[in-house]
Amino acid sequence: MDPRARRLFGGTAIAPGDLAASPFRVDRDRIVSSPFFSRLGGVTQVISPGGSGLLVHNRLTHSLKVAQVARAIAERLIADERYTGLLDELGGCDPDVVEAAALAHDLGHPPFGHLGEQVLDRLARQRLGLTDGFEGNAQSYRIVTSTEIRRATTIGLDLTAAVRAAMLKYPWTRHAYPHPHPRHLVPAPRGASPPPGDPDSGSAKFGSYTTEVADLRQAREPFAGRIADWQQTVEASVMDTADDITYAIHDVEDFHRVGVLQQGSVATELIAWQNERRELQKLPDAELEAALRRPGRSVERLRRHLHRKDGWISDDEAFAAAVEQVRHELVDGLLSAPFDGSVEAEQYVARFSARWTRRLIGAITVVPDPPVRSGHVMLAPAQWHEVQVLKFVHQGFVLARPDLALHQRGQASLLTTLVEALHAWLLDPDEQARLPRRLHDLVELADAELAAADGSTPGPERAVQARGRAVIDFVAALTDSQAVALLDALSGRSRQLWTDAFVL
Repeated sequence: MDPRARRLFGGTAIAPGDLAASPFRVDRDRIVSSPFFSRLGGVTQVISPGGSGLLVHNRLTHSLKVAQVARAIAERLIADERYTGLLDELGGCDPDVVEAAALAHDLGHPPFGHLGEQVLDRLARQRLGLTDGFEGNAQSYRIVTSTEIRRATTIGLDLTAAVRAAMLKYPWTRHAYPHPHPRHLVPAPRGASPPPGDPDSGSAKFGSYTTEVADLRQAREPFAGRIADWQQTVEASVMDTADDITYAIHDVEDFHRVGVLQQGSVATELIAWQNERRELQKLPDAELEAALRRPGRSVERLRRHLHRKDGWISDDEAFAAAVEQVRHELVDGLLSAPFDGSVEAEQYVARFSARWTRRLIGAITVVPDPPVRSGHVMLAPAQWHEVQVLKFVHQGFVLARPDLALHQRGQASLLTTLVEALHAWLLDPDEQARLPRRLHDLVELADAELAAADGSTPGPERAVQARGRAVIDFVAALTDSQAVALLDALSGRSRQLWTDAFVL
């Protein structure tokens, strides 16, 4: 079988003579036609659109922009003669593949953004007894391989092997695959280590649940011998890099739009570090942590964190240059005037975003033997540091805000109550005939997948697992507003009888 045919194997059934029909574009069309893609318009990226009163990114617009950036990266790389032979050796880099994977990469993200992901993982493991828990990337892979229900036939989206492999930013399961598991490598690949304070929980990030591991193996089989078992394909690496770029730029853009990213506080922090960097570098860790509220200390903590986690690329002079670049472009540029919704303000934001996107895309290279914590496609050191500083700005000056924490605690409580209520409904013997049809279907699907995965026979333990996974699948497929409406109905607060049925 020729290499391109192998990249199709296991997905759309295409005869060898039809390979010129661009099956990867068929994949892209199937993804954007899916209801799972449409729902992303109602799922929070970071700031809930309903709470901001302004147009900010949601999971749908984020996915579209990741796809745009990913395609631009792929087209630039395949046009560069320096990488032609290397890309072929590593398994190829098709712009249609990376675009399709980028469009699909967030299909599994639940209501309320990353907060929802953390809550569902905790509930899945601690309340419902699911060893695999919940992970947004694994849920996306589950969706394209199994959970789209059409007339009781579960066929997923029937994507090609190349696109499914390109979705796998973390090509391992939580605990067991591949063996030895990448979390045991020193250093471990990015995302493979357990979350802080929970060393026995397996990898913090992973690309597939145990029930889909056979599909993961099959999708990556064409790349065997070309890349390590735990390493991303080139196309996955392109998609992952595009996601990083988009996240770093567009979240800053959103926070500026809603007025929560203030020039004064960002300038004070960055400039204080620039003025005191030599003295700050001499402080013991304990003394630094005790004075984090003082200007400049948080930037110094970031510098040390990068050295510990990514010593393969972290460099003090590159870090200092990145702080200066972000200060110049962000503090002295974008944040120098409040966003007022004017045409001029919109144009300024657009120019900022376009300038940074071009800068970062132009700094991407392909390497044959990447460090363990990198993919084959990577940013040049200068731009890698700039992305880290941009992320620091929105993490330190937005995500750490008490008002956002208050809002998110309410969302966490909502999701917890919703999962408990649906699980109680499933357990009520008098309500079995009136269960939401989709929830009933998801229980049957999960039961069948568990049987196929481990060959177990029907019994109480498998039933518990199937119900738990079905509840998680059901809630994860809701939009933010659907989750709120469903809990209102289950709590007796809603007076709208039939219009609530759209989530069932």
